[in-house]
Amino acid sequence: MSEEILENCEEVEETEAAEEETAAEAPEATEENTPDTAGEDEIFKKNKQIEELNEQLAAEKDKYLRVAAEYDNFRRRSLKDKQDAAAKAQGDVIVEFLSVIDNFERALATETADENYKKGIQMIFNQYAEILKKQGVEEIEALGKPFDPNMHNAVTQVSDENFGEDEVCQVFQKGYTLNGKVIRHAMVAVANP
Repeated sequence: MSEEILENCEEVEETEAAEEETAAEAPEATEENTPDTAGEDEIFKKNKQIEELNEQLAAEKDKYLRVAAEYDNFRRRSLKDKQDAAAKAQGDVIVEFLSVIDNFERALATETADENYKKGIQMIFNQYAEILKKQGVEEIEALGKPFDPNMHNAVTQVSDENFGEDEVCQVFQKGYTLNGKVIRHAMVAVANP
């Protein structure tokens, strides 16, 4: 439809150019040579047709701009949805691995007579820790820090003079962030609430 409008606009422009040339070549109007009203009606019709075509062109341009804006918004939303889904999937997988890390830490904390066995467990733990670090996982520092409900999950309160008010005095389970977003809160005890 917009091609038809453009073609009609070109035809009207050609007609206007031809009329201007004819008017320039025509002798001045005298009593004997007066333009007839039929020519004026034709010019009026052409002008009206030009106005209608300009309105149609403006409407088509408006439709085009709206469709382009809607597509741009759709593209942005789709990209954000994909990024959010990828981040959620990554976070879900990493949370599953955190329980393995917890078990390795417990294994390292137990006493054993076989130093080679303990060394092997330490090496595996270090590999896991390095993989998580590369993925953007960081441990939430909790012990001795002020209690922050955004980072910590208080499971008990303790009266202890060695710690300040609302200070984390014991960590039961480490917390972690993924690219700055908390994926597991630190489970802690808070001193002197």
